[in-house]
Amino acid sequence: MSERKDPGRRKWTGVEYLGIFLVLSSLASLLFWPHALAGLFDAIIKKVFPIVVDIFLTGEVGIAVIVSVIVGRMLERLGFTDALFRVFAPVMKWLSINPAVIIPSVYNILGDINAAGRIAGPILMRAKATKAEQKIAVATMIQSQQSFATFMIGLIALAATGAAVFPVVLLSIFVPLILVPWLLSKTIYRDTRTVELEELPRFTPGTAYLKTVFDAAKEGTELLLLVIIPAVAVVFGVIGLLEYIGVWQPIENAFTLLLSALSIEPATGMLSLLASPTLAMAELQKIAASIDPRLAVGSFVLASSGLPLSVIFGQVPATWAAHSDLTEREAMAAAVIGMLMRLVTAFVIGYFVTPWVV
Repeated sequence: MSERKDPGRRKWTGVEYLGIFLVLSSLASLLFWPHALAGLFDAIIKKVFPIVVDIFLTGEVGIAVIVSVIVGRMLERLGFTDALFRVFAPVMKWLSINPAVIIPSVYNILGDINAAGRIAGPILMRAKATKAEQKIAVATMIQSQQSFATFMIGLIALAATGAAVFPVVLLSIFVPLILVPWLLSKTIYRDTRTVELEELPRFTPGTAYLKTVFDAAKEGTELLLLVIIPAVAVVFGVIGLLEYIGVWQPIENAFTLLLSALSIEPATGMLSLLASPTLAMAELQKIAASIDPRLAVGSFVLASSGLPLSVIFGQVPATWAAHSDLTEREAMAAAVIGMLMRLVTAFVIGYFVTPWVV
């Protein structure tokens, strides 16, 4: 007679062992190091609070997100999207890529990276872009600055270096709009196809103009409060945790060495990576005349991208997962590829092109 198994018992899983370890660790901390947990939460809060409150809730960046959605929706209502398709369709047809891949980048240049995803994600789906083409769109979008203010302040900083502004802007912002989709379609994301303009639907909505404005303001506020701020809180919370346990400083030092090797001014490069490219360009403007022009140009190119890292690892995945066919992991992977390509662009332009334009 076989032994009967107790139906009330089940085997332990790996995550349950991990949970028990955390429970025992927490109890030990409360008994022997009562200030450790309090210090951990305090460190995370102090890291997250100034970013969420000072920059997004009460600062210009949060307002810029809402305004960017309003501007983007009004441009869409005024036929801007349909006009873009007519402009880029011939080039993309030659490259055998859906012209919709350019849309997020252009909206990003004019407004905000989060608004670009909110507006362009549904456009890509309506244009029947494949998942590969949607990933190309995300990677290409990362090549553009996420704030028009970054672009304008960066131009002033570039002028202070004595560099010829036009070729740097042309090579760093406009050439990647064509070059990046072509490279990715021939290497990583090959599932692309030619789309005739006649096959695409009209993208100009028929909503009343006043309703478009108010709906866009509501949409921008929801985007800020329900997507961007939670994503930012997660990323900077992790950084606060790493700082508290003492491992963030080596990571930060490694970033500094990498930026210097890539011909990017380290201090402003770190600001672009971790905080705000706009703030980085403001700081670069102050020191541009006194540093190596190659470092200044490299820093400008890096800032003219989808940074900071909280956008790459938080905001882009959350926004695109909600408004496209991509999962958060797929959107994040495409954004990381786009960021790596941007680092290469910054190195090439800063190191090889700058001597010809200074």
